[in-house]
Amino acid sequence: MKWLLAALAAMSLAACANLDQDEEDIAPKTAPAQVGIVNHTGNYIYSASVNGAGGGNMSEWSAGTANICCASIPMVWHPGLKARVRWNMPIGRKDIIKEKIVAIEKYDRPGSVYLHFFPNDEIRVIVVSKLGPHHPDYPIPLPVKPANVR
Repeated sequence: MKWLLAALAAMSLAACANLDQDEEDIAPKTAPAQVGIVNHTGNYIYSASVNGAGGGNMSEWSAGTANICCASIPMVWHPGLKARVRWNMPIGRKDIIKEKIVAIEKYDRPGSVYLHFFPNDEIRVIVVSKLGPHHPDYPIPLPVKPANVR
């Protein structure tokens, strides 16, 4: 009888171990990512976040490094991948908070998340590994202040 109880206990433990493994296989594989902001507009960005992570600011026509903690992105890009971007671009002393769901552009491997803000609330979200906006191989040119703007 003792051997029967021992066998049942062993099978129960084995079943539990398989359940944990199945949950790990189902859980999405993600990677940590720093968030960077690139401002292609003539308006100051007081704060910006992606899926709730971030919060940094950026001057007009400026680009920063990805040093805002702590976003999480899928290890593998897939079609339809989107992010919720929220930003505050005040006018004078009045906060103007906006939010938009944006497609994340295709990436080959996880890295830093950069939020690119353009006029008319156009936003691009890209993920780059080992490149920042000041690198010559970065996929989007740096912001350039138009000559006719003071």
